[in-house]
Amino acid sequence: MKVALKAFSVVLGVLLLVVGGVYAWAHVASGRILSRTFEAHEIDFPIPFPLTEEEAAQASVTGADAARLALERARERGSHLVEARYACTECHGANFGGGVMIDAAPIGRLLGPNITTGRGSRTLDYSPSDWDRIVRHGILPDGTPATMPSEDFQLMSDRELSDIVAYLRSLPPVDNEVPEPSFGPMGKFLIATGELPLSADVIGSHDSTHRRMAPVARVDVEFGQHLAGICTGCHGQNLAGGTIPGGDPSWVPARNITPHADGLAGWTYEDLRRAMTEGVRPDGTDLKVPMTLMQPYAQRMTDIEMQALWAYLQSVPAAATPE
Repeated sequence: MKVALKAFSVVLGVLLLVVGGVYAWAHVASGRILSRTFEAHEIDFPIPFPLTEEEAAQASVTGADAARLALERARERGSHLVEARYACTECHGANFGGGVMIDAAPIGRLLGPNITTGRGSRTLDYSPSDWDRIVRHGILPDGTPATMPSEDFQLMSDRELSDIVAYLRSLPPVDNEVPEPSFGPMGKFLIATGELPLSADVIGSHDSTHRRMAPVARVDVEFGQHLAGICTGCHGQNLAGGTIPGGDPSWVPARNITPHADGLAGWTYEDLRRAMTEGVRPDGTDLKVPMTLMQPYAQRMTDIEMQALWAYLQSVPAAATPE
């Protein structure tokens, strides 16, 4: 018995040393990864975008009246973008004063910051270039990587980003001091091993140009591809689905949404519309989280947006779901 207890103590001691060593390594490695700085281009765009000469002429406005109408239209467009297309409230909360991204003790506590104009706002003094870096590059103003899933917003145009900012600035200010992200042992290990990728690393280039304007909203592949940019974070760049990088461990793998037999082969436009807005597949089974979180946004998409998305999904190469 004494020999067995002694052997157990030795094994336990070795295991504790190994665990302690792994944690020490993950702590140092993740800290080094999170403290790196990235260089990104400096860009500028107006907030809001002014009316074009044609728009001003059609509305018979000039000067201050034209500026007011430009802001009004930008806010309307921005409202639709965050309510139907970009799902900003999932991280920043219904009032944009802060929300929950991850709150699991082993992984960490990652809270979406306050992006209103109230006390505790992280974006109150942001310039257009700051907005570009955080939204489309995953880089904070000090150059360090953010936890924002910016790879989802690579196709966002300058005017769309401007419209969203104009809309956010028009909302009631929320006073809320949101704590900075904190990582637990598992979170540090996942960062250190690359299993919890940061957008600043995932995004290939931080100096490539962005579209000034989004494609014209019409039922075609070009506009549909623009809309599908938000889908790639979960479904992958080729939309073949699989394990969601950095996703909640409880989430099921993302569905293949190419025309492959693993994906949407045999689906109709109505099947897609019902799945996205009602959460029901053609076979009658229910979609699961996180796709169900997208239902409220899909329900606010216009018919043109939904049809354009379908047109694009039908045009992409069929690809098998990765193992």
